[in-house]
Amino acid sequence: MPAEKLTKVRVVGSGLIGTSIGLGLIQRGVVVEMIDSDPTSASLANDLVGGATVVDPELVVLAMPTSQLSMVIEGEIALNPHSTFIDVGSVKGEVEVKVKTISALSRRFLPTHPMAGREIGGAASARADLFQGRSWILTPSQDLEQSSKDLVLELINLLGATPIELSAADHDRAVAKISHLPQVAASLIAKQLTGTPAEWMELAGQGLRDTTRIAGSDEALWKEIIYSNRVELQQLLINLQNDLGSMIESLDDPEKIAGLIAAGRAGRALIPGKHGGKAREYSFLPIVIDDKPGQLGAIFNECAAMDVNVEDLNIEHSPGQLSALITLALSHSDADKLSSHLSSIGWNVHPIRK
Repeated sequence: MPAEKLTKVRVVGSGLIGTSIGLGLIQRGVVVEMIDSDPTSASLANDLVGGATVVDPELVVLAMPTSQLSMVIEGEIALNPHSTFIDVGSVKGEVEVKVKTISALSRRFLPTHPMAGREIGGAASARADLFQGRSWILTPSQDLEQSSKDLVLELINLLGATPIELSAADHDRAVAKISHLPQVAASLIAKQLTGTPAEWMELAGQGLRDTTRIAGSDEALWKEIIYSNRVELQQLLINLQNDLGSMIESLDDPEKIAGLIAAGRAGRALIPGKHGGKAREYSFLPIVIDDKPGQLGAIFNECAAMDVNVEDLNIEHSPGQLSALITLALSHSDADKLSSHLSSIGWNVHPIRK
């Protein structure tokens, strides 16, 4: 018997993740219906994905907070008795427990978690390419039907993500460290900015922006995530608290300060590079450009002409300043090649930083 093909999907929950799934699927010929308890969100999401009505979907995506799962799951099962179901929540232990309470549901319910998102939520922030190159975690039960798993794997493949299987317990431990702890840390750092004079904030550089970017996340969503994974998160927060205490105690000892900073650098080096590969060491090419239209585009045209790949870009520029510093992150060989080329045609190139 041929494997069932994904042609119709019902997405319950029209936020960032649900609507991004819908947008990604319609680009690949899948018919999608968006559902939401908020009529405004549902209307926008359906307008974005084409406003289809789906009957007998092969797959139902439950894209709402885990705390709301109990309110909708049995109704969706009754409405779609032959469908496969997935959720996309950030904590899997609670979902696993809920699925076990409904007879035979674990055969066609696969808890999942796409490791993608933005600091701004809602259907208006959705992107069809949100999952491209990202990991998508699956926590299947032992009795999950292969046909249901195949449908979910097809969904993940259509959206450009990479499936990774973990147990629910391992998933919750992993995301506590790589996702939930960073959110708490970023939010608490950003909290310290309250009351800062506006003229001081004008001095803020990219370091502050990078460190606090995810502090712009939705508190309604994150209060549920943190509460749901509080058991795994508690010890991590205690460890962070202990390290803060060590830093406070080390303020009069430069060598101890250096040790803590070095330990942080070593931890950061463990973060993989693009597409989950080994982290690459880049060279950084500083270029001073004039503050006028077309400068950045001209540099990228030269990059294309020299066949060099820019991995990252940073721009430092203050209002009223007549020039700006851009720093390109490239491989060592590309940095040498581009530096020589740009210097030879008159760009204001500065020495490469390793």
